[in-house]
Amino acid sequence: MCDKLFIALQHVVPQHALSRVAGWVANSSWPVLRDPFIQWFVKRYQVNMAEACCSDPLKYRTFNDFFTRALKNDARPIAAGDDAIVCPADGAISQLGPVEQDRVLQAKGRCFSLTSLLGGDPALAEQFQEGCFMTVYLSPRDYHRVHMPLAGTLTRMIHVPGKLFSVNQLTSENVDSLFARNERVVCCFDTDQGPMALVLVGAMIVASVDTVWAGQVCPGRTQSIDVDYRDHVPPIQIGKGDEMGRFKLGSTVIAVFGPGMASLAAGLAAGDVVCMGQRIGTLTGDQSR
Repeated sequence: MCDKLFIALQHVVPQHALSRVAGWVANSSWPVLRDPFIQWFVKRYQVNMAEACCSDPLKYRTFNDFFTRALKNDARPIAAGDDAIVCPADGAISQLGPVEQDRVLQAKGRCFSLTSLLGGDPALAEQFQEGCFMTVYLSPRDYHRVHMPLAGTLTRMIHVPGKLFSVNQLTSENVDSLFARNERVVCCFDTDQGPMALVLVGAMIVASVDTVWAGQVCPGRTQSIDVDYRDHVPPIQIGKGDEMGRFKLGSTVIAVFGPGMASLAAGLAAGDVVCMGQRIGTLTGDQSR
């Protein structure tokens, strides 16, 4: 009954208004508001501050600064090997597997359209048909910066306005096309092995989604934006394991790889806890392309 009520409320609450209020609170530097909130959060979610560059949670200017805290250099080693594909974020695997006939698995018995996820451009989605994907859910306690699974050159960024449903397991199992309905930022890259997309999915009370090249992308826009970076001077090139974006309050990242370029690790399954930088797959295509 409680689960059904939670799902029903997702459809009627003012998602964007609640998220903007949460964003205002999270960006406040007022100690009376900030410090108790951070202390409660650390205790409630058992946040491991020992791995942060600044281990004192009350030294951060705002809750957002604390939430997007940098980690010590050795906290997330990047898997060795030129053929290694590394996890883009800390979290738990929601789903992973092949892209088949434009369908991506969301939860048992539920799929959504890759074309819709990527903003509705069939030509873009065609580059990833018969490829593979991995969806990683970032819980509140996790490190909330997103990193590159492979080195790549940015070719396109699409902001798709949408809903702000929660993206936890309960909603992914009960809300149709969840990730293709929520607000999201689609980041497309060329790699030496083929195309790669990282989709940063917004959610209820997510204060913002940022990228390292454009800063805050959302919220604040009600219209879709589509920016072509192929002729950007200099090219925006980001190395494997380097930061490409972050969530101010957590959400989900979906990594999509082109056909024939990647084999996801056989030992990984939905529900597995993963860390940024660990090997999640192996390149199988022509690495000299």
